[in-house]
Parts: sequence; structure tokens; C-alpha cells
Amino acid sequence: MHLFLAYCLTAALAPATAPVPAIFSVPACAISTVPAVANNTPMADTTLYITSNSFPANGSIPGKYSCEGQNIHPALEVKGTPSATQTLALILDDPDAKGGFVHWVTFNIKPGETIMEGGSPGIEGNNGSGKKGYTGPCPPAGSGVHHYHFRVYALDATLDLPEGADRSQLEAAMKGHILAQGDLVGLYQKG
Repeated sequence: MHLFLAYCLTAALAPATAPVPAIFSVPACAISTVPAVANNTPMADTTLYITSNSFPANGSIPGKYSCEGQNIHPALEVKGTPSATQTLALILDDPDAKGGFVHWVTFNIKPGETIMEGGSPGIEGNNGSGKKGYTGPCPPAGSGVHHYHFRVYALDATLDLPEGADRSQLEAAMKGHILAQGDLVGLYQKG
């Protein structure tokens, strides 16, 4: 169930002598869907903010985290989890790979903690190679820059999934339990 909220910003909100910042001028009204909680009140914020001290958003992922380096995952920090969050889930994928490729599936991560570099933050699922755990960026030589999406989901439940569950199993189990989500994108090109 979703509540539909309309946000309208107009020049009437600012004093007549003050210009309206460009960020508020387009679009004048935007419609957004916000998941509703049990009592039909919308959550204050449904976006998780994912950062890494290893690379900036839309920046290059250091080779250390790739198949050409140590092949360990970077540290990640997740902010903005709703108070009802029980666990987090994470899917790392490369949609630029032919057919897309899943590099990491992990779930039942405790909220409020930094995902430490190279650690096992939750229950490890199978990546696109059919192996448990993280496998770093490894695009084919000559295929250009690939975009790696670290997708994190705040859930209102602990998932009853076995170790080794794949992306489709995780996505099916998360249905109806996602309170918020966020996406950190990093870039990598084989050197």
C-alpha cells in the first residue's frame, strides 16, 4: 500500500525580493509514492544514504576491491534507517555486464552498524558465479566503464532464507518488508 503525496513549491513561498533557487523551480509540483506503515501514516523518509570512505558516489572503485586486487568489499555506511528497521539487505550488481551480473548478496545485516571492509556483515547469499559472498568488479577488458550498484534495503523483518540464497530469492523474500532503500554507484574499468 502506498500513500500519494504531492509536493508543490512556488515563488509564493519566498519573499517577493528573494529569487527562488533553481532547485525549487523545476518541477513546480512532483508526485511521489511513499510506503505507508501499519497505521497509514507515511514514513518521514524512505531513502537510505549509502557512503563509502573508499570512493565517492559515482567515483572510481579502487582496484583493491576488484578481481585485479584483493577482491574484498569496501566499507559501507548506511544512514537514514527508519526506526522500525529490523535488518538490512544488500545486493551489488553490474547492469552493464552482458545480461547483468550480481557481485554480492547479503542479508539479515544488523542496522546501525558500519559494514566493515572485507567482513561478513550478515548471511551471505550466492553471487552470479554461484558462490557465496562478494566477488569484486571484473569487467571484460575493452568493455569500458561499468557501473556497480550497492543497493541497500531497510527491512521490517528478519528474513527466513538459507545461506546461499540468490538475488531472486532475496527479492521475493523482501516483498512487503522494504521500509527504505538506497543505492551507491561506483565505477570500474579494467586497466
